[in-house]
Amino acid sequence: MKFSVLAALSGLACAAIVQAAPTSDDVYVCIGQNGVAEYRNTGIGKGCRKLDIPAASAPAPTKRAAPGKPAATTGPAVTASAFPKADGQVQKARDSDRKLILQDELRQEEGKLASLKADYNNGEPERRGDERNYAKYQERAAAMKDDIARSERNVDALRREVGKLR
Repeated sequence: MKFSVLAALSGLACAAIVQAAPTSDDVYVCIGQNGVAEYRNTGIGKGCRKLDIPAASAPAPTKRAAPGKPAATTGPAVTASAFPKADGQVQKARDSDRKLILQDELRQEEGKLASLKADYNNGEPERRGDERNYAKYQERAAAMKDDIARSERNVDALRREVGKLR
């Protein structure tokens, strides 16, 4: 019973709003109690007056593609021939630079991994003086283990990238 009364009331409220809704072209300027001008789409309230604004031509709304269908493109299709190309020597130099950069990153990451493993000491890192509470020690050891796992993943990813290069 409550649902049907609420549905009826909300339906009446929606109908009243639709009937009182101004057209999208109507703009009103209302002077508030503090003397500041407010621009509104309704003229409800004291001190409101309708502005005469010439109609502007709006662009046509774009159509959305139906779900599961690709959106239609409006511009010309871009082909592979339209992309800029580098000559063979320039591309070889870029590939060489990329390989050197990746190898340098790999060396740095392997050094970081070795350092982390040395600090971790096979699961028994040295306790520090500020770790009187065993829980803090365990938290630091867990964080070190996570850092080692992350560094190992980075090393693996860098090795894969270097392996892909010719």
